[in-house]
Amino acid sequence: MNFQDTAIAFVGGGNMATAILGGLLKKGLPAARVQVVEPWAEARERLSRDFGVAASEQAGPALAQANLVVWAVKPQTFRDAAAAVAPHARGALHLSVAAGITSDSMARWLGTERIVRSMPNTPALVGRGMTALFARAAVSAPDRALVEQVLAPTGATLWVDAEAQLDAVTALSGSGPAYVFYFIEAMTRAGQEMGLPAGTAQQLAIGTFCGASELARASSEPPSVLRERVTSKGGTTHAALTSMEQSGVADRFVQAMHAACKRASELGAEFGRDRPAT
Repeated sequence: MNFQDTAIAFVGGGNMATAILGGLLKKGLPAARVQVVEPWAEARERLSRDFGVAASEQAGPALAQANLVVWAVKPQTFRDAAAAVAPHARGALHLSVAAGITSDSMARWLGTERIVRSMPNTPALVGRGMTALFARAAVSAPDRALVEQVLAPTGATLWVDAEAQLDAVTALSGSGPAYVFYFIEAMTRAGQEMGLPAGTAQQLAIGTFCGASELARASSEPPSVLRERVTSKGGTTHAALTSMEQSGVADRFVQAMHAACKRASELGAEFGRDRPAT
């Protein structure tokens, strides 16, 4: 099925849903084929105003028309939202962009095995995202193709074979933009301390990250080789990298990503539990 012929329902209307929805509409999906369930009135009004889509406060029978349901809710609200949506959307393909919630939990709550779990990142807002995907066994090849079409406007996608790998994906690319922003902030601060105006320092830092990333993407050589080519022994880059190595920056950074991976696993355990029977 082509995404332009697909009836799509979004559960949650935040930034990630907006990025996906906006991209689909630009690519030709009719607004009439989209519905959104969003409890916040302000968000509903924004979606209706900006995109011309139908937005409702609660799940209802209209969800039965959806071929695809995109889950863009916070992990802590997923279970309650699923309870309201499940009676109306068991025949749909379900795509989750919610962090941490496992496909086992989703299958149990939604009463279906046609589930794709994804981990996008915020550059999806400008069409430069990186999204990893995991499909349960019941997801067909056409289902996978539809998911790829739906996410194409947000950037690149790749499939992982084991769902457990998504915790590592969360730590690496899901949280990764924050690490980049963190280093941009640090580089900007250093530039100011060395006498540059704040705006100039920030422009240089951002431009450097953009250019280096594009070079790494375009090159057939690994980042280690590209780094070595910039690092002349006794030069300025060598002085900076030597200082980082002496401070253990790389080891601390890897340690921080392990902490993010651990937290991703904890989220699944914390919010994926069913309520005890009463």
